[in-house]
Amino acid sequence: MAKRRNVARINEAYIEQHDAQVKRQKRRRKKLYRRLTLFGIIAFTALFLLVAFHVDQRTRLTDMQQEYEQKTTELAKLEKEEKLLENEIELLQDEEYLLQIAKTDYFFTEEGEIVFKTAEEEASY
Repeated sequence: MAKRRNVARINEAYIEQHDAQVKRQKRRRKKLYRRLTLFGIIAFTALFLLVAFHVDQRTRLTDMQQEYEQKTTELAKLEKEEKLLENEIELLQDEEYLLQIAKTDYFFTEEGEIVFKTAEEEASY
């Protein structure tokens, strides 16, 4: 003997309404999870791009600082060299200095003058 179940649905409109509300809540929850997932992906991507940009900028800054230090050192060296050359220009404008260089380096002599060159003498300039 098979038992038959005769269950009558009580207040069918209420049950349908309740089932519809449960379905709406599930759909809303599913949409919420999708929106949160999408937001998380976008936020993670933005964060990744910002970190990558920051690291790139730090690398550029370090390179530029090193280049600045090199250029500053080179500038100081060139300024020192410029001062030496300007000093030499001033000396070369002095006639007595030119005669001294001509006598010591090029054995230039005036009439009746004898020049003796020794090994210990160095150029005067």
